[in-house]
Amino acid sequence: MTVLSRPQSLTSLLMGRLGDTLLWLLASLHVTALAVLALTLLSLSQANAAEQSITCAGSDLLVDMQKSDPARYDTILAEAKKIPNGKGAFWKIEKADVEPSWLLGTMHISDPRVLAMPNGAKEAFAKAATVIVESDEITSEKQASASLLSKPELTMFLDGKSITDMLSKDDVAKLESGLKERGIPLNAVVKMKPWILSSFVALPACEFARKAKGASFLDMQLANDAVRDGKQLVGLETLLEQLTAISELPMSFHIQSLIEMLQMGDRMDDVMATMIDLYLAGDIGTIMPMMKNIDAKDDSQTQDGYAAFEQRIIDDRNHVMADGAAPHLEQGNVFMAVGALHLPGDVGVIELLRTRGFTVTAVQ
Repeated sequence: MTVLSRPQSLTSLLMGRLGDTLLWLLASLHVTALAVLALTLLSLSQANAAEQSITCAGSDLLVDMQKSDPARYDTILAEAKKIPNGKGAFWKIEKADVEPSWLLGTMHISDPRVLAMPNGAKEAFAKAATVIVESDEITSEKQASASLLSKPELTMFLDGKSITDMLSKDDVAKLESGLKERGIPLNAVVKMKPWILSSFVALPACEFARKAKGASFLDMQLANDAVRDGKQLVGLETLLEQLTAISELPMSFHIQSLIEMLQMGDRMDDVMATMIDLYLAGDIGTIMPMMKNIDAKDDSQTQDGYAAFEQRIIDDRNHVMADGAAPHLEQGNVFMAVGALHLPGDVGVIELLRTRGFTVTAVQ
């Protein structure tokens, strides 16, 4: 795991209550609709793109934890070890009498290390006749944005309220500062729902800077390359279906998540760095245990938040993805790319495909 230098101990990080905040980093990295909305907001920040730094800060929390709190570190690894199919971001899918297909777990970010993909993935993509992504709407930013904004009740307060009515003056100031770092003026987004604002603040300023300069996140790059190469492109969900799932979580959960995220400030960079290191190492099954155990407080409300998030944002959608992909995988020669968190687990996409008669084995 890469350790990026920054003078901050894990103990000082744990003094803050991470709670549901971390779910929004997960969502921002693994829900296509939120990545598209971030691109939409960049139209507000183009003037600041030249001034934004693309250098990403942050250090790997697990490296620090291994030294400062080995018991908690061992707990995370033990929990991760129990998760089926937790090791590997790139998988081979086979069935008798058809060409093999391939499954890549992705992060919806433009980090060059993520865009490089695991060994063998580029070759598998080049050969594939069909490419499956979460949503095929992402080949057109304009069309995707129009789709997401076609139901304004999912993104905006329509009853005269604004986000500033729900936050303290101190938190409003923190929100304004966090958005400013990403080139987004508060007055332009003050009517947006907290789950939209949380996704913007969850992503580091360096990610916004890369996208402002034209970088695509991995899934968008794959979808556009598929269209360019004349491959069949298949989407498993609509962006509105994804956003609806997020909006169905309780409003109190969303407000508290945003407040906690604002209180964390640039400590979110450490969490992001840790997640990227785990992803690059193929330790996908360690991500959720790390998120759950990194919070020093045993808060039942926090655990309820994780349970609701896992059920609605991950597990429910896993079934949609497996059901939608299966008919195409039956034909073979498919390259499938979905958020990495959808791969592991008893009801992960890998296990669900196995129940449908496919042999699925880790490549890397």
